[in-house]
Amino acid sequence: MTTGSVPVLAVAGHLGAGKTTLLNHLLRNGRGVRIGALVNDFGAVNIDAMLVAGQVDAMASLSNGCICCAVDNDEVGEMLGKLAAVKPRLDLIVVEASGVAEPASLARTLVVADDPRFHYAGLVLVLDGLQPDLSHGLPIADLVVLNKASSCTDIEGLLARIREFNPRVPVLPTDFARIDPQLLIDPPERAPQAQLSFDELLYEQHDHAHPEYQSVVFRTDAAVNPRLFMEFLRDRPVGLYRAKGFVDFGAERFLLQLVGGSLRFERRRSGPTELVLIGTGMDPSAVEAALQRCTTEPADGNAMLGVLKYVV
Repeated sequence: MTTGSVPVLAVAGHLGAGKTTLLNHLLRNGRGVRIGALVNDFGAVNIDAMLVAGQVDAMASLSNGCICCAVDNDEVGEMLGKLAAVKPRLDLIVVEASGVAEPASLARTLVVADDPRFHYAGLVLVLDGLQPDLSHGLPIADLVVLNKASSCTDIEGLLARIREFNPRVPVLPTDFARIDPQLLIDPPERAPQAQLSFDELLYEQHDHAHPEYQSVVFRTDAAVNPRLFMEFLRDRPVGLYRAKGFVDFGAERFLLQLVGGSLRFERRRSGPTELVLIGTGMDPSAVEAALQRCTTEPADGNAMLGVLKYVV
């Protein structure tokens, strides 16, 4: 389900939370995924760059300047553009921010730097389960990795506090930042083909234990009302992080890619709606019921306008 535009994932969190540990984990366990990294270590000696340099497929580094305030947006765009132009093509670019970076400013920087070669694919916030700072970017996070979770003495209380700041964000408690890379990105399709089959969309493989996430499958031959579907995505179910697959709006069918705050549609040939929705702590029956409601009303003449603004 890849396109010519490389997704750019922001990873933020305080010093010591586990950002570099997460990046290294993704690099070691990506199962064929080619990952580029833009590392922003605030200091004269770029320690984070040293930690990932031996594993990353392509790399750029910003030191002695915080990416969200001291670095020019054009410079960020240029560096991301160079990573997006790497051959063979990267499947994902991870921007690891310094511990002093403000997540909201980081997200704005990446959105402003967006161009056809790459696109912003959301913010992953790494929280230290022993010393969590819930004011640091939590309201805008697309996914929370709650690291050092086994050492947290009141994890249920901490999860409740997280929900107060961001009621719908998926939260993945873990240790050593061990999350399944497929929560963030699909294994790449190296052999060219016209369209992925639904079985390939569902293909998953595990080589070691990760904290669990959920997959909800939705199929229907009925036309989906685009206005109701966009409302579903806007008010997405608690815990939903990704959605992928095909949506039939009656007149047109699209390939959907939703990752965190990034939504993209691409036109595809006719066929039924077949979706996979991925997240943590979701209520599968509620998700399926909400999607089914999107097929209960005919679309009006302007219903597609909300979809077309996200077509690439």
